[in-house]
Amino acid sequence: MRDYAVITVSRKGEPFLRKGQNRMYANNQAALSENAQNGMPADIVTEDGDYIGTGYLSLNSHVRVRILTREQGAVLDKEFYKKRFRQALTYRKDVCGTQISNCRLVFSDADRLGGLVIDRYANLLVSQISSYGMECNKDMIYEALLEVMQEAGETVEGIYERNDTPSRTKEGLPLYKGFWKDSTLSPQTIIEENGIRMHIDVENGQKTGYFLDQKSNRLLVRSLAKGKKVLDCFSHTGGFALNAAYGGAAHVTAVDLSNTALQQASANAQLNGLESRISFVQADVFAYLDTLSKGDYDLIILDPPAFTKSRRTHDHAYQGYKRINRKAMELCQDGAYLATCSCSRFMESQDFEEMLKESAEEAGVLLKQLSCTQQNADHPILWNSEDTSYLKFYLFAVLERGK
Repeated sequence: MRDYAVITVSRKGEPFLRKGQNRMYANNQAALSENAQNGMPADIVTEDGDYIGTGYLSLNSHVRVRILTREQGAVLDKEFYKKRFRQALTYRKDVCGTQISNCRLVFSDADRLGGLVIDRYANLLVSQISSYGMECNKDMIYEALLEVMQEAGETVEGIYERNDTPSRTKEGLPLYKGFWKDSTLSPQTIIEENGIRMHIDVENGQKTGYFLDQKSNRLLVRSLAKGKKVLDCFSHTGGFALNAAYGGAAHVTAVDLSNTALQQASANAQLNGLESRISFVQADVFAYLDTLSKGDYDLIILDPPAFTKSRRTHDHAYQGYKRINRKAMELCQDGAYLATCSCSRFMESQDFEEMLKESAEEAGVLLKQLSCTQQNADHPILWNSEDTSYLKFYLFAVLERGK
């Protein structure tokens, strides 16, 4: 029997949901049925009684409902999730090809599963849940996922939960990590990304273990690296550095503040027989750039962490991006290359480009754009969901003015 709560959206909030916005916010709630309980499925209706969509009710969150379906009468049961997972897996097979064992399988709203992220690292799936209702139903959801993977002939040995993201507190959810159900599996595994083998630690690594979203951008860097002296700033576990070395760079210097990350990067270099071509430097990138001279490197990569995670800190982040980009441009001789990016959705593309223009003007250089890309295709962008569009990646040849 279908016993769902009913939540009424205000006339003010209705147009946004009509236009495709997939989140109903608390300030647009006009009424709530008496049977409503936190985490239960809920139908959104207008004040005129028209059906809008269905999702889980989050009574502690400003995001009151994440719309999972707009099919009236739909039931959020195992078959619903299996259908969504089949769609997501089919898409990844289309866009990832041989990289299907190393990809994001489910990307929240972009796969019409707002509040759920699933990454695959070889034999392990890593889950992040940020919806109270999904947390309540996670056993059913995981079982549906494993059944779909088995149907498709994809071998999965376990699901590791990285439910330690601070956003869960907004839903009133606890922070924790560990294997779903008891497991003797190791939280470490090895993936292969475009011919490069990488140690992955899903327990302690960034995000769910690794930055999968830069996969295609790392190939762009690889294609330019042959014979060049390369500087990889904010190298983390060495994704860009390894690709540059693999692409035939004369030498690569990988810089990061985290000794743990650099140790992992060094292990990855050894795993691929590239240790003689990469130097690892533990340093603050801002300070390290100040020690360099113009022409020390032919290709500089700037892949910093998100300098802002809210609109409140936008201006401070803007200056941080500007400082490192201006300095990197000043270090480039005529014709050297700069790869630069931002992974913050609150640093809009227009603002990031304006920052780059200001940096180039102050550095006295011209920027010749080779490419402008975003995240890898296994992190698809849904145009009515701002959260799904966040990564900006630019590749430039840096030209000295007056030459």
